[in-house]
Amino acid sequence: MRLSRFGPAVAPVLASFVLAGALTAADQPKFVNARVETRSINGSLEATVQSVNASETAAVWIGYALPTLPPRDGESRSMCCGDHYNGQQNCGPCLLEEPHGTNISTSDHVASGGTVKLEGPQEMFVLLRAADHRIGKVHTFTEDCQLDAGGLRVIWLTDAKPAESVAMLAKIVTTRDFADRDEREPANGALVAIALTSDPSVDKTLESFVSSDRPEKLRSETAFWMGTARGAAGIDGLKRMAKSDASTKVREQVTFALSVSREPGSIEEMIRMAHDDESTQVRGQALFWLGQKAGQRAAGAITEAIENDPDTEVKKKAVFALSQLPKDQGVPMLIQVARTNKNPVVRKQAMFWLGQSRDPRALEFFEEVLTGGSK
Repeated sequence: MRLSRFGPAVAPVLASFVLAGALTAADQPKFVNARVETRSINGSLEATVQSVNASETAAVWIGYALPTLPPRDGESRSMCCGDHYNGQQNCGPCLLEEPHGTNISTSDHVASGGTVKLEGPQEMFVLLRAADHRIGKVHTFTEDCQLDAGGLRVIWLTDAKPAESVAMLAKIVTTRDFADRDEREPANGALVAIALTSDPSVDKTLESFVSSDRPEKLRSETAFWMGTARGAAGIDGLKRMAKSDASTKVREQVTFALSVSREPGSIEEMIRMAHDDESTQVRGQALFWLGQKAGQRAAGAITEAIENDPDTEVKKKAVFALSQLPKDQGVPMLIQVARTNKNPVVRKQAMFWLGQSRDPRALEFFEEVLTGGSK
């Protein structure tokens, strides 16, 4: 599966973190068309990056390796460029100087040709583009991705500490203007790198990004990564956002973030939002994503909304959610709604989605209706 907002479906946090220590000088990408210079960090990571940024007169890439979150059981993960990754084989070369983002793709452990990968990548590479004494891009890659630096110098820093990286990248996230696309690009890249870092400081940092004084766009993007990458801690944060964030747009994003999580409690919170949220948009969005999850509990929440939600628009969205369930589950429920619901708008919606299903049971129901039940 591939999501692309910088990319997406990534692994939740496991109970313990791996490779918490620094990585070695040998841990660097496969560069082409690059002049690579390896340096040791002098003082802190941030101080070293600032020194390079201040001293360089031409554009330069600064990179380092970090421990990354392990993939979910049965999956492997690749971080590469969207315009070269084919979904199965190693990608590249990724053109760092071209205006593309990073795709973060997950798949099962069986690679093309039947080769079984026993484990996913344990580290990732963070690349920062410095020009005019400013960080303009932040990208993350895994070792399977070949990188073309466009002839620029690459200063590769050894022994980067994860917590120092999180703190440095957090400043990029919080000091950029999210209303400006050019400003938002490096901030989003830094947010991705933080969310995928295997370090205990990450969850507290992400929590700071969703406080009420942060921009809506940042809160929404952070919610996504809490759900896709941060496991139980991420779900706890999303539950707090679902109850306290004043923005309808942000809470809508929370429903999506909950839907992509595999953590216990995510469905329960989606059901609560579908039932209790004050916004018709949020309730409807929660119902939509419940429809993608399927299962008896999700179906129960959807039918409860059809019967009891006071807003007809929410009822219509709930009927659509039924149409998204597996046909053996959704079609009989749609027929029941079309046959018995007291709201004519709701019955009409159920009939519409039954027609779209092209299911033989829907045809039988239509024949029954059109013949007055004589068949």
